Amino acid sequence: MPQALDILIIGGGIAGCSAAIALSDRGHRVRIVERQPEWRFQSSGIFVYANGLVSMAALGLLDEIVAAGFAVAEGRNLYLDHHGDPITETRYPSPDAARMPAILGIKRAEMHRVMAARVGALGVPMQLGTTVDGIEQDGAGATVTLSDGTAARYDLVVGADGVRSASRSQIGIDLVPRYTGFGVWRSVHRRPPDLTDKIMMMGPAKRFGIMPISEDRLYTFGTVAEPGNAYYPPEDWPGLMRSRFAEFEGPARAFLDELGPDSETLYTAVEEVVLPLPWHRGRVVLIGDAAHAATPFMGQGGAMAMQDAVVLADALSQIDGLDKALTAFGAARLPVCQFVQEVSRKVGEAGAEEVGADLGPRNARLRDTAQSAVDGFYDRLDGLIREGEARLRA
Repeated sequence: MPQALDILIIGGGIAGCSAAIALSDRGHRVRIVERQPEWRFQSSGIFVYANGLVSMAALGLLDEIVAAGFAVAEGRNLYLDHHGDPITETRYPSPDAARMPAILGIKRAEMHRVMAARVGALGVPMQLGTTVDGIEQDGAGATVTLSDGTAARYDLVVGADGVRSASRSQIGIDLVPRYTGFGVWRSVHRRPPDLTDKIMMMGPAKRFGIMPISEDRLYTFGTVAEPGNAYYPPEDWPGLMRSRFAEFEGPARAFLDELGPDSETLYTAVEEVVLPLPWHRGRVVLIGDAAHAATPFMGQGGAMAMQDAVVLADALSQIDGLDKALTAFGAARLPVCQFVQEVSRKVGEAGAEEVGADLGPRNARLRDTAQSAVDGFYDRLDGLIREGEARLRA
C-alpha cells in the first residue's frame, strides 16, 4: 500500500474541496490555500446529473447535498420553444433512483457550504487570502513558497485553481484558455411552487434554461454568442440579460421582466482548456478546469472536477510510485473529459447556427432524437468511466 503523503491543494472550489475530502479520507495529510480572502463563491445555481452525484456519494456528501438542493422528479427535462410552446421532454438516468436523483439543482454557495463543512470536519487546514509565489521541485519533493513569505515541502501539489490556473504556468505549461465565442447569463429568482422540472427553452441561436435549486429558489441560465469576449460591468448585467433574451416568452418572461438593480445576476464568458497529457509535471498535478474546462452545454463541469478528485485518490492508493500513479490518473481521466468537451462543444456550435426564422425542422429533430441522444451520451460516458477505473486496476 502506498504511503501517506503531505499534499498541498491550490484552490478551494469544487475541485479543490473534493480533492481535499477524497485525499484526507485515504489518510493523506492535506492543506488548502485559496486566493480569496474569505469563502465567497458565485451564488448562482448549478445542476448535477447522476454521474456527479455518484462522486458525491464517494465523497460521503450525497445525503447532505440532496437535502440542500432540489431533486427533479424522474429526471424530467422539458423542451419548449422560445414562445413557450412544448417541443418534447427527456428523462435523465440514475443508477439508484431510490437514493440518487437523476438531476439535482442546488445553489453554488450551498454546494460549497456542504463541501467546506466536510473539509473542516476532516481537520484540513485552509489558508485564505493566499496565493503561490513559486514551486521548486527535486527528486524528493516540492518546495512551495506562498504569498505570505512562508515556504514548506510537500510530496504532492494539486493545482485546482481553475481556468486561469497559475499552477499551470508555474510548472511550465504555456496554455492560454480559448474563448469559445459564447457567454452565459445567470440569475436567481423565487421559485413558483408548480415549477418542479428542469426546463430548456430553445430559441433562435439561443438557449434559456430554468432550474429549481431549493424549496423556494430557482435559477435561470441563458447561452448566447458574445463575439469579441467583451467585458460588461456587473451593474449592467440585469439589463443586458433582459435584452439578450427579449424574444423569450412562456415561463421565461416573468423572470426576465423582474430583472433589475437588486437582482442576483452573473455573466461569464465561456472559455475552454484543452490540455494534452501529461497533466502533471514532476510532483504537481492539475485537476478540474485547470486541466479540462469545458463549455456548459452538457452541464458536466462540476461533475468532471469531482470525478477527478475521486480518481486521483484511487490512483494514489492503488499504484506504487508517484509518477506512475499520476500518469495512470491522467490516462483514466483524459478520454472521459475529452468526450464531454467534444460533445458539449458540438451542441453549442449546432445551436449557434439555428438562426433561420423557421425552427420547425430543429424541433422535429428534437422530438425524434432528444431522448436517444441523452441515453447515448450517458451510456458512452459510463463506459469511458468504467474503462478508466479498469486502467487503474490493470
